Amino acid sequence: MDYNEMLKTARENLNGSCKVCRVCNGVACAGEVPGMGGKGSGSSFIENVKSLERVKLNMRVIHNAAKPDTSVELFGRKMDAPIFAAPITGTTLNMGGKLTEREYIEPVVEGCINSGIYAMVGDTAVDAFLIENLDVLKCHGGNGIVFIKPWDNENIIKKIKLAEEAGAFAVGVDIDACGLVTLSLHGKPVLPKNVEQLKELKAATKLPFILKGIMTVEDALMAVEAGADAIVVSNHGGRVLDFTPGAADVLPEIAEAVKGKITILADGGVRTGVDVVKMIALGADAVLVGRPFVTASFGGATDGVETYISRLKSELEGAMILTGCQTINDIDEKVVYKR
Repeated sequence: MDYNEMLKTARENLNGSCKVCRVCNGVACAGEVPGMGGKGSGSSFIENVKSLERVKLNMRVIHNAAKPDTSVELFGRKMDAPIFAAPITGTTLNMGGKLTEREYIEPVVEGCINSGIYAMVGDTAVDAFLIENLDVLKCHGGNGIVFIKPWDNENIIKKIKLAEEAGAFAVGVDIDACGLVTLSLHGKPVLPKNVEQLKELKAATKLPFILKGIMTVEDALMAVEAGADAIVVSNHGGRVLDFTPGAADVLPEIAEAVKGKITILADGGVRTGVDVVKMIALGADAVLVGRPFVTASFGGATDGVETYISRLKSELEGAMILTGCQTINDIDEKVVYKR
């Protein structure tokens, strides 16, 4: 479908909750939580985008990487590209209320599967949303990953079991949500976790276990100690703590500390296939993309999601050709320009 027409429809369907700016950088929506913006000044959301903008790539054109292979294998699944749709939950609460939770998430899950990648789904203060998300996953063969908020461990384990029943191929906890204002507004307490509590959660499932919301080397090392299979370097889209650095700023030192010990995913400001190359060059094994999937689903349902993913994959392939990378494994620090 036409990309610009998709954006126009998204703007209408998002009902004022998102302005669908030409560049999704957090400036126009600063402080709009609930909503699609960043918390407080919006600095953390804005820094996600700026930190990626500051990364420059070395252009190489004398090589043999004419037809790059963008595929990867993660969590036992072959993927056409190292891209996941990030877990975004709460359509009624954050996205204008014009579409139901299912009307948003089903096109994301279906469009991702049709495009050779996978979606992540999550929960929030409204328990029914997780049930809806899990039902969508189950209807699509369990082809996705489930993230659960950092409730008390007993509640998390119950929800992990529901995710297993739905057939999810990995589960995780977005521990950065421990200060999420939209949850506290609904009287649902969320809590930080220590290493022993994380070990208990890891032991509760045989599925790959992911911790989302890692922004320091110290937390990354403790995730390894807890036995997590993967981390997501993320500041929760800038929606939980004002004035954090961007994810791309902290990713290299985290990767230096734990690369090879744990799978490293990253999210925050990824908008294009070039951004995917940047994050991988900085140390990620794959990326999560958040807000653009909202725009794609609201603007064109499954067709919109597939259109956006096709755009991402085309940009990724083009960037790999122009940095001389035949495979995703070839993308490393050598493609980053350093003064």
